Amino acid sequence: MHDHYYALILAGGGGTRLWPMSRKHKPKQMLPLIDERSMFRVSVERLAPLFTSDRILVVTGEQYVDAMREDMPEIPPENFIVEPFGRNTGPAAALGISVIHKRDPQATVVLLTADHFIGDEPKFRDLLAAAGDVAQSGYIVTLGIYPSHPSTGYGYIRQGDEIISSNGFTAYHTRGFTEKPSLVAATGFLASGHYSWNSGMFIWKTARALEEYEHQQPELYALLQRLEPVIDTPQFTEAMAEIWEAMPNVSIDVGIMEGAKQMAVIPADIGWNDVGSWEALFDVHEQDRFGNVFKGKEQDRHVILDTEHTMVYSDRLIVTIGVDDLIVIDADDALLICHRERAQEVRDVVNHLRSTKMDEYL
Repeated sequence: MHDHYYALILAGGGGTRLWPMSRKHKPKQMLPLIDERSMFRVSVERLAPLFTSDRILVVTGEQYVDAMREDMPEIPPENFIVEPFGRNTGPAAALGISVIHKRDPQATVVLLTADHFIGDEPKFRDLLAAAGDVAQSGYIVTLGIYPSHPSTGYGYIRQGDEIISSNGFTAYHTRGFTEKPSLVAATGFLASGHYSWNSGMFIWKTARALEEYEHQQPELYALLQRLEPVIDTPQFTEAMAEIWEAMPNVSIDVGIMEGAKQMAVIPADIGWNDVGSWEALFDVHEQDRFGNVFKGKEQDRHVILDTEHTMVYSDRLIVTIGVDDLIVIDADDALLICHRERAQEVRDVVNHLRSTKMDEYL
Protein backbone atom coordinates (compact mmCIF):
# COMPACT_ATOMS: atom_id res chain seq x y z
CA MET A 1 0.00 0.00 0.00
CA HIS A 2 1.06 3.66 -0.30
CA ASP A 3 3.77 4.85 2.07
CA HIS A 4 1.48 7.67 3.13
CA TYR A 5 -1.79 5.86 3.90
CA TYR A 6 -3.33 6.26 7.39
CA ALA A 7 -6.50 5.14 9.16
CA LEU A 8 -8.37 7.62 11.36
CA ILE A 9 -10.95 6.08 13.69
CA LEU A 10 -13.62 8.31 15.23
CA ALA A 11 -14.57 6.85 18.61
CA GLY A 12 -16.40 9.64 20.37
CA GLY A 13 -19.02 7.67 22.30
CA GLY A 14 -22.77 7.89 21.89
CA GLY A 15 -24.72 4.76 21.08
CA THR A 16 -27.91 5.83 22.87
CA ARG A 17 -30.00 3.22 21.00
CA LEU A 18 -27.92 0.50 22.69
CA TRP A 19 -28.93 1.54 26.22
CA PRO A 20 -28.80 0.10 28.90
CA MET A 21 -25.50 -1.57 27.89
CA SER A 22 -24.09 1.56 26.25
CA ARG A 23 -23.57 4.20 28.93
CA LYS A 24 -21.60 7.39 29.47
CA HIS A 25 -18.86 5.46 31.31
CA LYS A 26 -18.89 2.53 28.84
CA PRO A 27 -19.88 3.70 25.36
CA LYS A 28 -20.80 1.51 22.41
CA GLN A 29 -17.25 1.11 21.05
CA MET A 30 -16.03 -0.41 24.35
CA LEU A 31 -18.76 -3.09 24.43
CA PRO A 32 -18.20 -6.72 23.33
CA LEU A 33 -21.26 -6.69 21.07
CA ILE A 34 -20.07 -9.18 18.42
CA ASP A 35 -17.60 -11.43 20.25
CA GLU A 36 -15.51 -11.13 23.42
CA ARG A 37 -13.49 -8.23 21.93
CA SER A 38 -14.60 -4.61 22.20
CA MET A 39 -16.01 -3.08 19.00
CA PHE A 40 -12.97 -0.76 19.05
CA ARG A 41 -10.50 -3.68 19.06
CA VAL A 42 -12.46 -5.38 16.27
CA SER A 43 -12.26 -2.15 14.21
CA VAL A 44 -8.49 -1.90 14.66
CA GLU A 45 -7.61 -5.57 14.17
CA ARG A 46 -9.38 -5.90 10.83
CA LEU A 47 -7.16 -3.12 9.40
CA ALA A 48 -4.04 -5.33 9.60
CA PRO A 49 -1.97 -5.92 7.53
CA LEU A 50 -3.03 -2.94 5.40
CA PHE A 51 -2.20 -0.48 8.21
CA THR A 52 0.48 -1.00 10.84
CA SER A 53 -0.49 0.21 14.32
CA ASP A 54 1.64 3.36 14.04
CA ARG A 55 -0.48 4.36 11.00
CA ILE A 56 -3.74 4.15 12.98
CA LEU A 57 -4.97 7.26 14.81
CA VAL A 58 -7.98 7.57 17.08
CA VAL A 59 -10.06 10.62 18.04
CA THR A 60 -11.92 10.07 21.30
CA GLY A 61 -13.18 11.83 24.42
CA GLU A 62 -11.21 12.64 27.55
CA GLN A 63 -13.36 10.26 29.61
CA TYR A 64 -12.63 7.24 27.34
CA VAL A 65 -9.02 7.67 26.31
CA ASP A 66 -7.41 5.75 29.19
CA ALA A 67 -9.66 2.73 28.73
CA MET A 68 -9.07 2.77 24.97
CA ARG A 69 -5.29 2.99 25.34
CA GLU A 70 -5.46 0.05 27.73
CA ASP A 71 -7.65 -1.88 25.27
CA MET A 72 -5.23 -1.29 22.36
CA PRO A 73 -1.70 -0.76 23.77
CA GLU A 74 -0.32 -1.58 20.29
CA ILE A 75 -1.34 1.89 19.08
CA PRO A 76 1.26 4.53 20.07
CA PRO A 77 -0.07 6.81 22.88
CA GLU A 78 0.49 9.93 20.75
CA ASN A 79 -1.90 8.51 18.13
CA PHE A 80 -4.84 8.98 20.52
CA ILE A 81 -6.13 12.51 19.95
CA VAL A 82 -8.34 13.73 22.78
CA GLU A 83 -11.44 15.91 22.46
CA PRO A 84 -12.30 17.77 25.69
CA PHE A 85 -15.98 16.98 24.90
CA GLY A 86 -18.00 15.72 21.93
CA ARG A 87 -18.52 18.17 19.07
CA ASN A 88 -19.95 15.90 16.32
CA THR A 89 -18.07 14.22 13.47
CA GLY A 90 -17.20 17.37 11.48
CA PRO A 91 -14.73 18.82 14.02
CA ALA A 92 -13.55 15.35 15.20
CA ALA A 93 -12.54 14.36 11.65
CA ALA A 94 -10.94 17.76 11.01
CA LEU A 95 -8.88 17.45 14.20
CA GLY A 96 -7.52 14.00 13.28
CA ILE A 97 -6.84 15.03 9.69
CA SER A 98 -4.92 18.14 10.86
CA VAL A 99 -2.67 16.06 13.12
CA ILE A 100 -1.95 13.53 10.34
CA HIS A 101 -1.34 16.32 7.80
CA LYS A 102 1.15 18.08 10.08
CA ARG A 103 3.05 14.80 10.60
CA ASP A 104 2.88 13.85 6.90
CA PRO A 105 1.70 16.50 4.38
CA GLN A 106 1.50 13.81 1.64
CA ALA A 107 -0.91 11.66 3.66
CA THR A 108 -4.03 9.94 2.40
CA VAL A 109 -6.47 9.02 5.15
CA VAL A 110 -9.37 6.61 5.48
CA LEU A 111 -11.96 7.91 7.92
CA LEU A 112 -13.69 5.15 9.92
CA THR A 113 -15.83 4.74 13.01
CA ALA A 114 -15.28 2.27 15.85
CA ASP A 115 -18.69 0.64 15.84
CA HIS A 116 -19.34 -1.06 12.50
CA PHE A 117 -19.61 -4.78 11.86
CA ILE A 118 -17.97 -5.99 8.62
CA GLY A 119 -18.48 -9.64 7.71
CA ASP A 120 -16.00 -9.90 4.81
CA GLU A 121 -12.80 -8.41 6.24
CA PRO A 122 -10.40 -9.40 3.40
CA LYS A 123 -12.73 -7.80 0.83
CA PHE A 124 -12.98 -4.70 3.04
CA ARG A 125 -9.18 -4.34 3.01
CA ASP A 126 -9.12 -4.76 -0.79
CA LEU A 127 -11.80 -2.08 -1.01
CA LEU A 128 -9.76 0.33 1.15
CA ALA A 129 -6.70 -0.29 -1.05
CA ALA A 130 -8.73 0.45 -4.22
CA ALA A 131 -10.22 3.60 -2.63
CA GLY A 132 -6.73 4.79 -1.65
CA ASP A 133 -5.70 4.53 -5.31
CA VAL A 134 -8.71 6.53 -6.53
CA ALA A 135 -8.05 9.22 -3.87
CA GLN A 136 -4.61 9.87 -5.39
CA SER A 137 -6.33 11.70 -8.26
CA GLY A 138 -7.87 14.21 -5.85
CA TYR A 139 -11.21 12.46 -5.37
CA ILE A 140 -13.04 12.23 -2.06
CA VAL A 141 -14.03 8.57 -2.09
CA THR A 142 -17.07 7.27 -0.22
CA LEU A 143 -17.56 3.59 0.46
CA GLY A 144 -21.09 2.71 -0.61
CA ILE A 145 -22.89 -0.44 0.53
CA TYR A 146 -25.14 -2.35 -1.89
CA PRO A 147 -28.56 -2.01 -0.21
CA SER A 148 -30.19 -5.30 0.81
CA HIS A 149 -33.58 -3.73 1.62
CA PRO A 150 -35.22 -0.27 1.37
CA SER A 151 -33.93 0.98 4.74
CA THR A 152 -35.20 4.36 5.95
CA GLY A 153 -32.46 4.52 8.60
CA TYR A 154 -29.46 5.07 6.30
CA GLY A 155 -28.37 7.85 3.99
CA TYR A 156 -28.16 7.03 0.26
CA ILE A 157 -25.61 7.96 -2.41
CA ARG A 158 -26.55 8.26 -6.06
CA GLN A 159 -24.06 6.89 -8.60
CA GLY A 160 -23.24 8.76 -11.77
CA ASP A 161 -20.83 7.87 -14.58
CA GLU A 162 -18.07 5.34 -14.10
CA ILE A 163 -14.61 6.76 -13.31
CA ILE A 164 -12.42 3.66 -13.14
CA SER A 165 -12.54 -0.08 -12.45
CA SER A 166 -9.77 -1.95 -10.63
CA ASN A 167 -9.45 -5.13 -8.57
CA GLY A 168 -13.10 -5.97 -9.14
CA PHE A 169 -14.33 -2.61 -7.77
CA THR A 170 -15.81 0.26 -9.78
CA ALA A 171 -15.66 3.92 -8.76
CA TYR A 172 -18.44 6.22 -9.95
CA HIS A 173 -18.98 9.97 -9.83
CA THR A 174 -21.23 10.84 -6.89
CA ARG A 175 -24.47 12.52 -7.89
CA GLY A 176 -25.63 13.56 -4.44
CA PHE A 177 -26.62 12.35 -0.98
CA THR A 178 -30.12 11.77 0.40
CA GLU A 179 -30.49 11.52 4.17
CA LYS A 180 -32.86 8.87 5.62
CA PRO A 181 -35.56 8.80 2.91
CA SER A 182 -39.20 7.75 3.19
CA LEU A 183 -40.03 4.09 2.51
CA VAL A 184 -41.51 5.00 -0.89
CA ALA A 185 -38.35 6.90 -1.90
CA ALA A 186 -36.05 4.15 -0.56
CA THR A 187 -37.97 1.51 -2.53
CA GLY A 188 -37.53 3.62 -5.67
CA PHE A 189 -33.80 3.99 -4.99
CA LEU A 190 -33.42 0.23 -4.72
CA ALA A 191 -35.38 -0.43 -7.90
CA SER A 192 -33.27 2.04 -9.92
CA GLY A 193 -30.01 0.22 -9.10
CA HIS A 194 -28.18 3.58 -8.98
CA TYR A 195 -28.06 4.04 -5.22
CA SER A 196 -26.00 2.64 -2.37
CA TRP A 197 -26.10 3.17 1.39
CA ASN A 198 -23.70 5.76 2.79
CA SER A 199 -21.41 3.79 5.11
CA GLY A 200 -19.90 6.98 6.56
CA MET A 201 -16.41 5.80 5.52
CA PHE A 202 -14.44 8.33 3.45
CA ILE A 203 -11.00 8.25 1.85
CA TRP A 204 -9.16 11.42 0.83
CA LYS A 205 -5.81 13.12 0.80
CA THR A 206 -5.40 15.27 3.92
CA ALA A 207 -4.51 18.30 1.76
CA ARG A 208 -7.74 17.79 -0.21
CA ALA A 209 -9.78 17.41 3.00
CA LEU A 210 -8.41 20.62 4.52
CA GLU A 211 -9.15 22.45 1.25
CA GLU A 212 -12.77 21.33 1.52
CA TYR A 213 -13.00 22.44 5.16
CA GLU A 214 -11.54 25.85 4.25
CA HIS A 215 -14.09 26.24 1.46
CA GLN A 216 -17.21 24.94 3.26
CA GLN A 217 -16.54 25.46 6.97
CA PRO A 218 -14.38 28.59 7.14
CA GLU A 219 -15.11 29.21 10.84
CA LEU A 220 -14.07 25.64 11.75
CA TYR A 221 -11.02 25.89 9.47
CA ALA A 222 -9.89 29.17 11.10
CA LEU A 223 -9.96 27.45 14.51
CA LEU A 224 -7.90 24.55 13.08
CA GLN A 225 -5.33 27.04 11.80
CA ARG A 226 -4.93 28.37 15.34
CA LEU A 227 -4.41 24.82 16.60
CA GLU A 228 -1.96 23.73 13.88
CA PRO A 229 1.23 25.32 15.31
CA VAL A 230 0.85 23.54 18.68
CA ILE A 231 0.05 20.01 17.36
CA ASP A 232 2.45 17.52 18.99
CA THR A 233 3.70 20.11 21.52
CA PRO A 234 3.01 20.45 25.28
CA GLN A 235 0.73 23.45 24.54
CA PHE A 236 -1.75 21.33 22.59
CA THR A 237 -4.07 20.40 25.50
CA GLU A 238 -4.39 23.99 26.67
CA ALA A 239 -5.06 25.28 23.14
CA MET A 240 -7.66 22.53 22.58
CA ALA A 241 -9.58 23.48 25.73
CA GLU A 242 -9.85 27.05 24.46
CA ILE A 243 -10.55 26.35 20.78
CA TRP A 244 -12.95 23.41 21.18
CA GLU A 245 -15.51 25.60 22.97
CA ALA A 246 -15.93 27.62 19.78
CA MET A 247 -16.10 24.63 17.39
CA PRO A 248 -19.37 24.48 15.41
CA ASN A 249 -21.41 21.33 16.12
CA VAL A 250 -21.74 19.89 12.60
CA SER A 251 -21.62 16.38 11.15
CA ILE A 252 -19.15 15.58 8.39
CA ASP A 253 -22.02 14.50 6.11
CA VAL A 254 -23.89 17.79 6.35
CA GLY A 255 -20.89 20.06 6.89
CA ILE A 256 -18.63 18.70 4.14
CA MET A 257 -19.86 15.79 2.04
CA GLU A 258 -23.18 17.18 0.83
CA GLY A 259 -21.45 20.17 -0.77
CA ALA A 260 -18.05 18.70 -1.67
CA LYS A 261 -16.65 18.73 -5.17
CA GLN A 262 -15.02 15.82 -7.03
CA MET A 263 -16.69 13.04 -5.08
CA ALA A 264 -16.53 9.36 -5.99
CA VAL A 265 -18.39 6.34 -4.62
CA ILE A 266 -17.27 2.71 -4.71
CA PRO A 267 -20.24 0.43 -3.98
CA ALA A 268 -19.51 -3.01 -2.54
CA ASP A 269 -20.98 -5.83 -0.51
CA ILE A 270 -18.72 -6.39 2.50
CA GLY A 271 -21.29 -7.74 4.99
CA TRP A 272 -21.61 -4.29 6.60
CA ASN A 273 -23.90 -3.42 9.51
CA ASP A 274 -23.66 -0.22 11.51
CA VAL A 275 -24.83 -2.00 14.72
CA GLY A 276 -26.86 1.09 15.54
CA SER A 277 -29.60 -0.60 17.54
CA TRP A 278 -30.47 -3.86 19.30
CA GLU A 279 -32.56 -4.82 16.29
CA ALA A 280 -29.46 -4.51 14.06
CA LEU A 281 -27.66 -7.13 16.16
CA PHE A 282 -30.17 -9.77 15.06
CA ASP A 283 -28.67 -9.62 11.56
CA VAL A 284 -25.11 -10.00 12.85
CA HIS A 285 -25.52 -12.87 15.33
CA GLU A 286 -26.23 -16.48 14.70
CA GLN A 287 -29.87 -17.30 15.44
CA ASP A 288 -31.21 -20.61 16.68
CA ARG A 289 -33.83 -22.50 14.65
CA PHE A 290 -36.56 -20.33 16.18
CA GLY A 291 -34.81 -17.08 15.22
CA ASN A 292 -33.61 -16.31 18.76
CA VAL A 293 -30.30 -14.71 19.76
CA PHE A 294 -28.69 -15.16 23.19
CA LYS A 295 -25.70 -13.23 24.52
CA GLY A 296 -23.99 -13.12 27.92
CA LYS A 297 -22.26 -15.42 30.41
CA GLU A 298 -25.33 -17.64 30.84
CA GLN A 299 -26.27 -17.65 27.14
CA ASP A 300 -26.26 -21.45 26.90
CA ARG A 301 -28.58 -21.82 29.88
CA HIS A 302 -31.43 -19.43 29.08
CA VAL A 303 -34.70 -21.33 29.33
CA ILE A 304 -37.07 -20.70 26.44
CA LEU A 305 -40.52 -22.13 26.07
CA ASP A 306 -42.50 -21.26 22.97
CA THR A 307 -40.23 -18.26 22.20
CA GLU A 308 -39.38 -16.98 18.71
CA HIS A 309 -37.42 -14.10 17.11
CA THR A 310 -36.33 -12.82 20.51
CA MET A 311 -32.98 -11.45 21.68
CA VAL A 312 -31.82 -11.95 25.27
CA TYR A 313 -28.62 -10.21 26.41
CA SER A 314 -27.87 -11.03 30.05
CA ASP A 315 -25.20 -12.42 32.36
CA ARG A 316 -27.81 -14.16 34.51
CA LEU A 317 -30.38 -16.84 33.75
CA ILE A 318 -33.39 -15.47 31.85
CA VAL A 319 -36.58 -17.45 31.24
CA THR A 320 -39.05 -16.55 28.48
CA ILE A 321 -42.37 -18.28 27.91
CA GLY A 322 -44.79 -17.74 25.04
CA VAL A 323 -43.27 -14.56 23.59
CA ASP A 324 -42.02 -13.48 20.19
CA ASP A 325 -40.29 -10.48 18.62
CA LEU A 326 -38.94 -9.22 21.95
CA ILE A 327 -35.65 -7.63 22.95
CA VAL A 328 -34.58 -8.25 26.56
CA ILE A 329 -31.40 -6.42 27.64
CA ASP A 330 -30.36 -6.93 31.24
CA ALA A 331 -27.73 -4.55 32.66
CA ASP A 332 -26.74 -4.53 36.34
CA ASP A 333 -29.00 -1.64 37.29
CA ALA A 334 -31.56 -1.50 34.47
CA LEU A 335 -33.66 -3.89 32.40
CA LEU A 336 -34.96 -3.11 28.93
CA ILE A 337 -37.85 -5.08 27.45
CA CYS A 338 -39.18 -3.87 24.12
CA HIS A 339 -40.78 -5.06 20.91
CA ARG A 340 -38.24 -5.61 18.13
CA GLU A 341 -39.99 -3.17 15.81
CA ARG A 342 -39.64 -0.39 18.36
CA ALA A 343 -35.92 -0.79 19.08
CA GLN A 344 -35.14 2.66 17.61
CA GLU A 345 -37.21 4.26 20.39
CA VAL A 346 -34.61 3.33 23.01
CA ARG A 347 -33.03 6.67 22.09
CA ASP A 348 -36.21 8.41 23.33
CA VAL A 349 -35.85 6.63 26.68
CA VAL A 350 -32.32 7.99 27.06
CA ASN A 351 -33.60 11.50 26.27
CA HIS A 352 -36.31 11.05 28.90
CA LEU A 353 -33.76 9.94 31.52
CA ARG A 354 -31.66 12.98 30.67
CA SER A 355 -34.57 15.42 30.90
CA THR A 356 -35.79 13.96 34.21
CA LYS A 357 -32.24 14.16 35.67
CA MET A 358 -31.93 10.39 36.15
CA ASP A 359 -28.23 10.75 35.40
CA GLU A 360 -27.15 7.63 37.31
CA TYR A 361 -28.76 5.58 34.50
CA LEU A 362 -27.17 7.46 31.58
